[in-house]
Parts: sequence; structure tokens; C-alpha cells
Amino acid sequence: MSNTNFTAVPSESLHSELSGRSPVLLLREKIIAIRNTLRPGQQKMADWQSGPLAISAVPGAGKSTGMAAAAAIAIARQYERSSFRSHLVVVTFTRSAAANIKAKIRKFLRDDLSLPQMGFFVYTLHGLALNIASRHSDLSGLQLENITLITPTQSHRFIRTAVEQWIANNPGVYLRLLEGHQFDGEETERLRRQSVLRTEVLPELANTVIHEAKSSGISQELLREWSKQTTDEYAILNVAAGLYEQYQNLMRSRDFIDYDDMILAALRVLENDSARRIEQNQVFAVFEDEAQDSSPLQTQLLEILASDGGDGGDGGDNSSVLTPNSSLPITPYPQRGPHLPHSPLNLVRVGDPNQAINSTFTPADPIYFRQFCEECDRIKRLATMDQAGRSTRIIIEAANFALKWINNQSLAAANNKQQTPVNRQVPFRLQTIRPVEVGDPQTNANPAPVGRGLELYTPRDIHQTVELLSQRVIELFGEDPTKNSAAILVRENRQGRWLAEALTLMCKEHNIILYDVGERDRRSHVPQEILALLQFCDRPHSPDYLKAALEALVQRQLIPTQDLNALASLPEEFLYPGPLAAPQSETVQKAARLCRSLLRARLELPLYQLISFLALTLNYDQAELATADKLAERVNQQIAGNSSMGGMLSALSEIVSSERFEPVETEDSEERYTRRGQLTIITMHKAKGLDWDYVFLPFLHENLIPGRFWVPPQSQFLGDFTLSEVARAQIRAALHGESTIPDVTQAWEQAKHLKISEEYRLLYVAMTRAKRLVWMSAAQKAPFTWSKPDNLQEQAPCPVFPALKRQFPECVMNLAAMTKQA
Repeated sequence: MSNTNFTAVPSESLHSELSGRSPVLLLREKIIAIRNTLRPGQQKMADWQSGPLAISAVPGAGKSTGMAAAAAIAIARQYERSSFRSHLVVVTFTRSAAANIKAKIRKFLRDDLSLPQMGFFVYTLHGLALNIASRHSDLSGLQLENITLITPTQSHRFIRTAVEQWIANNPGVYLRLLEGHQFDGEETERLRRQSVLRTEVLPELANTVIHEAKSSGISQELLREWSKQTTDEYAILNVAAGLYEQYQNLMRSRDFIDYDDMILAALRVLENDSARRIEQNQVFAVFEDEAQDSSPLQTQLLEILASDGGDGGDGGDNSSVLTPNSSLPITPYPQRGPHLPHSPLNLVRVGDPNQAINSTFTPADPIYFRQFCEECDRIKRLATMDQAGRSTRIIIEAANFALKWINNQSLAAANNKQQTPVNRQVPFRLQTIRPVEVGDPQTNANPAPVGRGLELYTPRDIHQTVELLSQRVIELFGEDPTKNSAAILVRENRQGRWLAEALTLMCKEHNIILYDVGERDRRSHVPQEILALLQFCDRPHSPDYLKAALEALVQRQLIPTQDLNALASLPEEFLYPGPLAAPQSETVQKAARLCRSLLRARLELPLYQLISFLALTLNYDQAELATADKLAERVNQQIAGNSSMGGMLSALSEIVSSERFEPVETEDSEERYTRRGQLTIITMHKAKGLDWDYVFLPFLHENLIPGRFWVPPQSQFLGDFTLSEVARAQIRAALHGESTIPDVTQAWEQAKHLKISEEYRLLYVAMTRAKRLVWMSAAQKAPFTWSKPDNLQEQAPCPVFPALKRQFPECVMNLAAMTKQA
């Protein structure tokens, strides 16, 4: 960046001359003024000037506000030093979080420091990696105009094709899997097992291992080496290595990349001494938010950028491994050993290992941030943000109790199994939330509770749960619903759908907006709706395609609800009624006119404009239009060599059937979830980073939290474990530096522990979203599976729930008394 970007504001210079103080002194005063508005933990971040720093923060401690203030102060200090050539890089986990922290930094620079709103960049980790890779395409190997980014799932065609190719190349190993523990040779059973292996077991194994290995810089060759250290009869890691290799070959041959490839491409750039120095010289420091969610290679990328241009943060490690796409060594973070005392890292990492809730379905693992905290602690560079002003005191007490109780139960279980308790075996870092001190700058910090602040219910079944929840919502929203915000946090989307149906009438009667995030905010409907309309445009006389298109138009409220089967049964008569046809009603005429306009657009518009036209026709909002544009670009790129309606439909069908198409998020996405006067239904995972006045946690049952680790009946012929989870646990054991790779039994137990720990952390996150009231319930009868919500049976509560009732008896609600009052 040029010096002109950092020229002081003229009015500021004039003010400083008149007051007799230098601009530097004025800037220092403003820095001190910002610092004085922060809490002690936030001040440690604001005081940073160089070197590594770890901040372990509790929920509600103000991580993003503290980081934004610290970032603005760090940029201001660059002005003091007249160091204008480099900038600050701020990295966070999601696009919405990046937009949020960018706005806060700009506000501090503009309003509090009177400085230009520049000198920094905010990225997601993948956005940062892609930015580096695209600037050095000759080194990264990514030619953006020729590649396609995908988000593969276990059903993606590349995964399926990789499985089929591996089976063809490894008939002996495949036959061993087919035999399982025992096999009598019966042909029907053979066909059943073949189907399970081809469509479920092997795709799941491939999907899991590809993400785990690529995100850690693990090559297929190293997986095979690790496999030699195991004794399992199926050689699971060797099978996984073969699937991984086939997948990589397919991706390269088609010029496709996934999100892990972005990180690897950036690291290939940084292996080059010249490119690495160029990138490092542009960065004076790296600040990372949500550091508990980083994978090993993501961490390594940030460490290299944050280094002072030395050896790129390699640390002199001797145990390098090869990346999947490069012959050059990349060292996984966990194998590097302690390095911070001698490192020139200008790296601030902020996170909460107790809010790590993604490690069972992404390669993120809280152990890496814990290690960073321990290394920083050894050199006195660890700070704890333990004061939180979000929640009322009873909620803080309940969350602290739950944390300690769960850890104690975990240690007791380890002792019963005669295992040596280690840091990784407890779900939580022992970190207590403290209320803020008197005079805290946050307005309404630790607000007064509503009701008892913590309310614990044990309804007879899920139907009484809805009755009690509805009654409490009506009381809380009162005469003016616009004063408060509330959310129901569910473990599964299916619970949310059921609740939305049950609460719709009550919300209408009391003028409460019901926002079901699972149904209305998932943009996966965009590809499906566009596909439905395009299939109709291609074959308008197909009753099935006509009905699907009409359903999409009804769903978008573009035509009135009506008997669609009657309309679709005679497409020609509906679309182009003859003189002898019965007169159409006004609602039917409206639907027919809209359908005819779609067919006219198909004839008049070029193919590449059709998706954008349909998005406008469907009256999409800003986020949906952006997602449709992204979809159109993706499809047009895929059919560039075969631009036809058939090619477009084929590409769209593939995306809809086998890929998790990522929507485009807008900057106000979080605001939509937390609006006042609104009852939001949202999953616990999606709720992370948000808060509401009142939070409802129904259906707290043991079969969901911590859940049961079970083997699907159709794959039990392989044994009492799943190949994917065993492979995940074995890879992580090797990455964590354990002396031996666990056998199948040990790996399955470790996978169970990982799942239980994460589910408990998820509950902790859910509890700490509440400001003034957390409402918790565990019904005596609930569904065994929420795909069949009417099939009620006795269900044990989540183990933490009875413990909370014993610890806080004054918060246990007397349902008999409430029923009498009603």
C-alpha cells in the first residue's frame, strides 16, 4: 500500500496545531480512551504490540468487539511508527462474522480514532487462501478462469466414481470387505452387501478421510505408511488411501477444486522464498477469531504469514510430509513441536475451546488451539477473557456448573476404565465465566433475570412441551412483542420443522413473527426451484414437470394455492385452452399466464440468461439473487463446451442431487435471526455467535445429547464399528503425536468420546446464548427418532438435566401448580 493511503486528515492536523499537541500525542490519547472502555481481558488484546498472543475467551466476553478495538489500535500504532507499507490481516470463520468485524473496525477507525478506514483486510480462512493463490497462479497451480469450486458430499459424483474405480482396481480387498465377519455365500445377501458398500460405507469413508487428510497435509503415501502400523483385518487406512488417490485424480483431470485445495494452493505459493517474502512484507500482523475451529494447515498458513520473513515458520522440523498436489514438503502443525519462544510470529489468536462444535463433521479439533494456549502460557503470552456481560447471573452459574459436572463425569469414566486422564479426555477447558465488575462499560451488562432466569421443566410428552412453551412465549412477549427477542434452539432440523407447525397458529394469534431458519434460510432451495422451472420450460407438456413448477410458484406465493393435480393432468388445456374448453377461474388464469411467460422467455432469451431471469421471476431477495447468480456462473462454466438446454439441466440435476451448494450470505444474515418481536427456531449449531433475551431448549434427551454412537444395521456385517469413524480417530491419533495408532476397538472408543464431548459443548453453547432467561425441558415421552414424531416412548433426559435440577431446585417448575392456575 502506498503512503498516500495513510495521509492524516487535514482537519485533525489543524486541530493539533491549534491545541499545541502533535498528531501522535492526540492519537495516543484516543488509543487510551478506547482502551479504557474495554474489560481487563480485552485490554490485554488491545495492549498487544508484537509477538504471539493467545486469548482464551468465555461465551459473551466480547471477543469480536475486543478484537475490533485491538485491530484498530494496532493500525493506529502503525501511524505512530510511520510504518505504512504493510497491513493487518484479520481472519474469522464465516462470511457473516467477517462482515461484522470489518464494520466494527471501520467504526473504531472512523469515530474513535479519526483515521482513514484502511490499513487492514478481513477474510475468511478460505478467502485469504484463495486471495494468495490467485495472485501467484503460476506457483499455486490454480488458474481461476479454468477451475470449478465444489463442495463435495458423500453422494457427489466424484466420490461415487472414485469408489467404483477403487473397486475395479482392488477386487481382492473389496471381496474381503464383502465377506465381513462371516458370510454364507447366499446371493441375495451378497447383492445387499454390495449395495451397502458401494452407496454408503465406502463413499462415507472416502468423504471423511479426504477432508481429514487434505486439511492436515497428509498424503496418500503417508496414509499407507500409517496403515502398516495398524492390525485391523480390513486395512481401513489403506482402503481410504486408495479412495483418496482416485478422488484426487478425478479432480485434477476435470479442473475441479474443493475448499481444502484452496489452503494447499496458498501453502504451495508460500513454499517459494520470493513469494513468501512478498506476502509477509505486506502483513505486519495476523489476528484470528474463532481459532478453536482451525484445522492444522489453516493454522500453518496463518503462522507463515505472521512470521517476520524468516524461514516462514517451518520451525526446523524433520518430519515433513507431502501435500496431495505437490512434491514439496508441508509440515502439519501438530508435529512441529514447541516453537513460540524462538519465533518471530506476530500472531494473535482468539477463541474458546469450550465452544468447539464442528470437530465431528469437519477436520477442526480444539486440541490445536489448546496447544497454542499452552505454548503461549509457557512464555507468559496467554490471557483469559473470563468476564462476560451477556447473561444474567443464574444463567452463568448454570453454565459453569454444567461445565464442571460434565468434566468430572468424563474423568470418572476414564478412571473406571483404568485410563490415565489427560487434557484431551475432558470435553472442556476448565474456564469459569465471571460476571463483569461494577462500572463495566457495556450497557445493561449481566441484566436482571426474567422470572427465575433458569426454568427447568419435565413435561409428560412433547405435546405438553409445546403447550408450556407457547404459554411462556405469550407471557414473555406480552402486550408489546417488539421489545424482546427469543429463540428456540433445537438439536435437529426435523425438530424445528415439527415445532414450526405446532406454533404457527399461536404466533399468528398473538402477532409474533415465527422465523424457522431451517426452512426459510437454507438457500439449497434455489437450485431446486430453478431446476423445476427449467425442466418445465424444456418439457411443458409433462404433467410431472408442470406440477413441480406450479408447486415452486405456489411456494413463492406468486400464484394462489389451488388444486395443482387438476391443472397438471391436462397441460395443454391448462396452458393454451381452446374455444371449447371450460372457462378458467381467475386463479387458474393467473397461473397459466405466468407459466406462458416462462415459456416465452425460454424462446426469446439466450440460454446463459435464463437462470437470472427465473430468479427475478421468483421474486428472490438479495441473498437468493446472489446465490442464483453464483449458480448461473457455475452452470454456464460447466456447459461452456456444450451449451444446450440438455447440458444445463444435466449440470443442475447433478448439483441438486449430489452436492451441498453453498449459498451466498448477506451482511445482515445475523440480524434476521435476532430481530425483536420474533420467535426464531434455529439449530444449536447455527446459533453459535448469536444471543437472545430468552432462549428455549426443549427436547433435551439422552438419545440426542450426548447421543448414541451406533452402527447402522445394514452395515453391521463389517463389525461393531463404522469404517469412517475408525479412520478419523486413527488419523487424529497420528496427527496428535500418539506413540501408536489405535486398533479398531480403541479408535471406535475414541470416536465415541469425541462425539460425546462435542455434544456437551454444543449444549454449553446453547445455554450461553440467553441473556435473561433460559428455558429447558426434557419430556418424559418423546420420539425415538424425529422422522416419526408421533411414535412416542419413554426417553431418558440428557444426563446434565437431572444434575441441574438437583443443583438448582428453586428453578424446577411445578407443573401441577401451573396446570391448576391455567
